Amino acid sequence: MNLNFGSILRIVGIVLVIISVAMVPSLVVSLIYGEKHVAACFAITILLVGLSGTFIAKVTKHRLKDLKVRDGFFIVTIYWFISAFIGAVPFYISGEIPSFADAFFESCSGFSTTGASILTDIESLSCGILFWRSFTHWIGGIGILIFAIAAMPSLGISGQNIEVSETPGPMLDKITPKMTDTAKTLLVIYSILTVTETILLLAGGMNLYDSLIHTFGTVGTGGFSNYNSSVGYFDSTYIKIVITVFMVICGVNFNLFFLSMKKGISTFIHDTEFKCYMLILAIAFLLIFIFLISSRGVDDAGETATDVIFQTASILTTTGYSTCDFEQWPQVCQIIILMLMFIGGCSSSTAGGIKVIRIVVLLKLVARGFYTRLHPNVVRTPKINGRTIPGDSVSLIASHIFLYIFLVFIGTFLISFENVDMTTCFTSVITCLGNIGPGFSAVGPSENFAFMSGFSKFVLSVSMIAGRLELYTLFIFLTPQFWHPDR
Repeated sequence: MNLNFGSILRIVGIVLVIISVAMVPSLVVSLIYGEKHVAACFAITILLVGLSGTFIAKVTKHRLKDLKVRDGFFIVTIYWFISAFIGAVPFYISGEIPSFADAFFESCSGFSTTGASILTDIESLSCGILFWRSFTHWIGGIGILIFAIAAMPSLGISGQNIEVSETPGPMLDKITPKMTDTAKTLLVIYSILTVTETILLLAGGMNLYDSLIHTFGTVGTGGFSNYNSSVGYFDSTYIKIVITVFMVICGVNFNLFFLSMKKGISTFIHDTEFKCYMLILAIAFLLIFIFLISSRGVDDAGETATDVIFQTASILTTTGYSTCDFEQWPQVCQIIILMLMFIGGCSSSTAGGIKVIRIVVLLKLVARGFYTRLHPNVVRTPKINGRTIPGDSVSLIASHIFLYIFLVFIGTFLISFENVDMTTCFTSVITCLGNIGPGFSAVGPSENFAFMSGFSKFVLSVSMIAGRLELYTLFIFLTPQFWHPDR
């Protein structure tokens, strides 16, 4: 097994330090709200994790080698689980989530930006714990290791092969010559979006605490709220519109924002995935709106339109916020919502799901199949943005979709031991693997995952991390070939 354990442990230390520093704002919030016990729990965790990370980083300082792709897969898989484990510690030792299995589930849901929860009364938790719960979305959305990559040159490590394994989509480009500069650029864009949405929510009447909580959930497309009724608590059209706009923005390929600064707005107009993403959003909105108006009448058309576009954007971008219970909508509307759960956002965004680009490529393959039946002697290659898609990329995309669907059925089988209805089994896996949040039936937008057994919560926790890591990163780690010393 040819792994560079010196460099790997060095990065472990970096990640531990980053997580400990990330807990500091939650410690401050706890102190502001007079939650001394919770503040003490954060302080202990910060101290232990921070010192451990610093010690590991120093001990491995002179054992550094260049990282290979195999190292990248190992690092990404291990550290997402480590991060989720450490993230669960404040939940557990504070006593606010007394079961560690539940605390780990909540932490996995936060870091993977899923937004599924085991909490039956969110508002009963302390402000510091709720702040940390939502802040894990913000950290997980950009990717914990993006922070590490940005810091690696000063530590003598190259981060490119980590980024290859961490990328949340199939078409992430190096938008600057150095991967570390790319990481820093993405951090800047991410931070600008965060600050902008926070200011706009403040302008809508939210206090700073609520604004930050809902900004973390929006920009990270996670969906944790500090209220039982989610965004519906505010009953504000302005707030719904602001969050809708930012959900849509954060479901877009982040590279396009950087490229548009150089090439102008035409970058979006000429991007195939972006156009399909907006088209899917528009069609889903119009269909659901028409069916709802047909069943409800036009008296509340304005409010209905606001709720429909909010809920459509929330599901497509896999954010998971809710302003209404879509299980009360006509069956045809629920089917559209289910389809959106499979699709997800764009590649290289904070959104989950299969991703729009893969759906586009799949449809192009189907179209090519029809064409070659009519013209068997003509070679027709699928293209994206005017460029031919390499055969190996097409194969990987097709195999990813197959693996995704296969895992949905395997997960559904495992959850079926809960003896709940088929809809609950099926959609609980879809919503966790796609990092969405709410499903249907017993895991619908007004329900939670608290009733499930420890086994099911573990299966769904692994599903959340697998979905966030685009499946292959986790499952390559589990193959015999990965551990073979000569491969």
